[in-house]
This record gives sequence, structure tokens and C-alpha cells, in this order.
Amino acid sequence: MSEPGGACVATSELDAGIRVERSAEDPTAFAAELGEGWQIGAGVNGGMLLAVVGNALRHACAADGHPDPLAISAYYLSASRPGPARVRTEVLRAGRTMSTAQASLVQEDPDGRPVERLRVLATYGDLDALPDDVRTSAMPPQMPPPEQCLGTDLAPPDFLERASLLERLDLRLDPSCVGWAVGQPSGRGLLQGWLRMADGREPDPLMLLLAVDALPPVTFDLGMLGWTPTLELSVHLRARPAPGWLAVTHRTRNFAGGLLEEDAEVWDSAGRLVAQSRQLARAPRPT
Repeated sequence: MSEPGGACVATSELDAGIRVERSAEDPTAFAAELGEGWQIGAGVNGGMLLAVVGNALRHACAADGHPDPLAISAYYLSASRPGPARVRTEVLRAGRTMSTAQASLVQEDPDGRPVERLRVLATYGDLDALPDDVRTSAMPPQMPPPEQCLGTDLAPPDFLERASLLERLDLRLDPSCVGWAVGQPSGRGLLQGWLRMADGREPDPLMLLLAVDALPPVTFDLGMLGWTPTLELSVHLRARPAPGWLAVTHRTRNFAGGLLEEDAEVWDSAGRLVAQSRQLARAPRPT
């Protein structure tokens, strides 16, 4: 698990993947190593990148008593690649209950020039200090239990070959949402399933940043297979998740002009809505 104010001590694949180390020369800068095991296609998964930056911001805001992301928005400027990266953070305002901060993730290109991959603006606080009052009309997804759902081995073979991320996850998809795997997408624009880490790591707020972008692209259910790059992703965290499976839904209601929104909800094993997100993504280009 990670310790605010210093480097993380890796106890799982996810902890190792999001590990950051504060620079001795510049306390606002953190070194990271983007691993090959978190790729979708040639690039590193967008949710994983957000978790790396979210971890750096956690360190930056922890001194003010605000260790948890409450709202975090990211713009993806260029495709990240496995290898060294640097996260520069800036706390813009530290209040009594919340801090506002920004960060950017930078890698060097083959010529050694810095290229910004991701820019983030976030509000951090303490999820344990939030009021217990809940008033919602949101309902958890209705789907079979994990043992009756389908593993991602049913995804198209060429997709699996380029999706090492799925090897890190235990993802069980609702059978009603996997017609695309046999060439029969429903056209509803809905994917949902159960999620946990393959090595048994329990969910926490940083894992939720990965979870909102962990399912296959919802465009699969529209009959469009291929890479769906994220342009912008905003996540709201509502509670610290209980141990166990996460129930995750991804849906889209509007595909137009080659762009679509993808709304996600993450529910924990206690039946609480613990995270919500919306992203704007570019649909796969026709082949």
C-alpha cells in the first residue's frame, strides 16, 4: 500500500503499477514507471494513468489532511507508452476540508524531448469524513452473480493480444452484454460486469480511478471493435469502497460525429454507489 508523503511500498501489481517516488530536489515532482502490463493496444490504459497521477496528488495533498480524490478530471494529450514518466503537481488551494490541485504527466520522446501525456485538475478531501446521509434514486445494476458471468477470455483474440491490462484484472461480464464477442452486438450501448484485481488486492479510491475505465469499450456493444481513445475523463468518488467485488456499468446514449460519451458507475459489495464517471471518447476508425 502507498504511504502519503513518500514512495509507495508495493504489495500488489496495482500498487507496483501506480508507485511514485518524490524527487529529493523538487518535492512537487514524482517519478513513476509505466508498466507494460497495463496496456490497451500500444498505449497505457487511461484509467491506470489517472490512478498514477491520482497517487502523486494523494501524496501532494496528504499533508493538509486530504488524502482522497473526490473529483478528478483529466485531459489526454498524447498516447502514453510503457517506461519512465514524471508527474509534476501543484496544490492550488488547501482549505479546511478540501484541497484543489493540478498535475501533469510527462514522458520523453525518442529524441529526449518532454511530451505531456496527461493534465489533471482535482479536488481532494477525506472520504471517511463525509456525512453518512444518502438520498438517491440510483440503483445497482441487475445482473447474475460473478460465478454466472463470463470472463474476458471471450473477447476477440486479436483484442486480447493487445490488451495486457486484462491479465491484471478478474473481470466477469454480464452474459446479456457480450453478444459482440460472437458478432451479435445488442446495439444498446451497454456493458456491465463484476471487477476485482486478479491478485486479490481489495478496492480503494485509487483502484476506483482504474475501475471506471477498466471494461472493454462500450462501442463493442455498438458493433465497433477497436481502440477507443479517451479525450477527457471526469470521475466523482462518493465513498470508500468495501472489500470484495465491484459492480461496474458502462453505457453510452449518443454516438455522433465520431465521438461518444461513456458514463460509468461503480458499486461496491455493500451496495453503495462509490464512483461515477463520464468520458468523451473517439470511436474506432473504420478499417
